[in-house]
Amino acid sequence: MPIIHIALDTSASASDVESLIHKLGLPIHTDNAESCDYLLSAATSGLSLVPAAGQGYGAITCDFVSGAHSHRRRFGGGNGQAIAKAIGVSGKFTPQVLDLTAGLGGDGFVLASLGCSVTLLERNPIVHCLLADGLRRACSAAQDDSELAAIMARLTLIETDSGDYLESLVQRKTSCDLAGDGRRDALQPDVVYIDPMFPERKKTAKVKKEMQAFHAIVGADIDAYNLLEKALSVAVYRVVVKRPSGAEFLNDKKPSYSLDGKSTRYDIYTLKKLPS
Repeated sequence: MPIIHIALDTSASASDVESLIHKLGLPIHTDNAESCDYLLSAATSGLSLVPAAGQGYGAITCDFVSGAHSHRRRFGGGNGQAIAKAIGVSGKFTPQVLDLTAGLGGDGFVLASLGCSVTLLERNPIVHCLLADGLRRACSAAQDDSELAAIMARLTLIETDSGDYLESLVQRKTSCDLAGDGRRDALQPDVVYIDPMFPERKKTAKVKKEMQAFHAIVGADIDAYNLLEKALSVAVYRVVVKRPSGAEFLNDKKPSYSLDGKSTRYDIYTLKKLPS
């Protein structure tokens, strides 16, 4: 596990910093502190994960207002995007999506921008803090942007272990079955989305900066293989798994079909025909 310290900016709110320290239990970085691998920098401009000097990449900040997310929201291709096709988004259907591995929320934000209601699950406390901060700042910016406000209203973040959350859904579904409750489908997600940590590349080319940091902080999602069966038991219409092109199927389970891209593949496990 890398060594991480909290770096304070003079503009940071004292209450926000205190909350961060209490939640994460990380030490404050001082001039006399031991060397560390990352600094979690708190400032009014946002929360950033900053690597130690010489890592070859800059700070990681969750930003839904500007940059790549803003560009993709406006020019990303709408329902023609591969992820939209995989999830089943259409002019007649915008599913409720359960994202089991939210990370920095990029895919969830894309789906919400297409009209889906998305529940984001993230268990790593540092990643959760970065994502929560990005969502908070986007909600603030949305006060002057009605389109962004509509998108943010479709996103819900929960800090929890995906396996535990799925187990609670399985139990709820079982209870409905035993009680003969016809509302079962209404209590289940239409689509479950799984984007486990990609295996580290063996090529010399560096993966993008978020993945370098995530491999160090989060590690491999070794339990992702256990999520698929539970996901299949609770989703109404389908489960979608994002994989690197050429990677094995998750849990060696062959999907109903796949959508292949240059570097990414979406494996779709269909359960029920989508509404049309």
